[in-house]
Amino acid sequence: MNFLSIVLQASAGAAGQQGGGMSMWIMLILIFVVMWLFMIRPQRKQQKEMEQFRNSLKKGDKVITAGGIYGTIAEVKESERYVLLRIDNDVKIRVEKSSLQKDPNAAPAPEPKAEKEVKSEKEPKSEKEPKAEKEHKPSQDAKEPKAEKY
Repeated sequence: MNFLSIVLQASAGAAGQQGGGMSMWIMLILIFVVMWLFMIRPQRKQQKEMEQFRNSLKKGDKVITAGGIYGTIAEVKESERYVLLRIDNDVKIRVEKSSLQKDPNAAPAPEPKAEKEVKSEKEPKSEKEPKAEKEHKPSQDAKEPKAEKY
């Protein structure tokens, strides 16, 4: 007999004595479920977010390449797999979309204002207050400086 058949017979005999192979199958299924919950599912979610980010790239977005180059998107071609990345004033490079990541230090893009706010800004404000009061009136946001303690 070879060594493998001896090991298989020993494991079969031990499994029969300890309640069968049912507990072994339950443990294997439990390990697979835990791995799926903590490893596979979050990784798939992250991949979907990156794919969505790469498909929604637009001019002016700040990104980082896989090589660590910081830049701003200068041009996006939907039919192509690459974008033009502006690194400096006159320096542009062609980079594949799959090598781009979101710049974590970039400020989020300002949200577009609601239509009501835009309309109210376009309307002229009434000139009920005299000019002398307007010029010397401190802003409401201004606060007096506090004395610093060292």
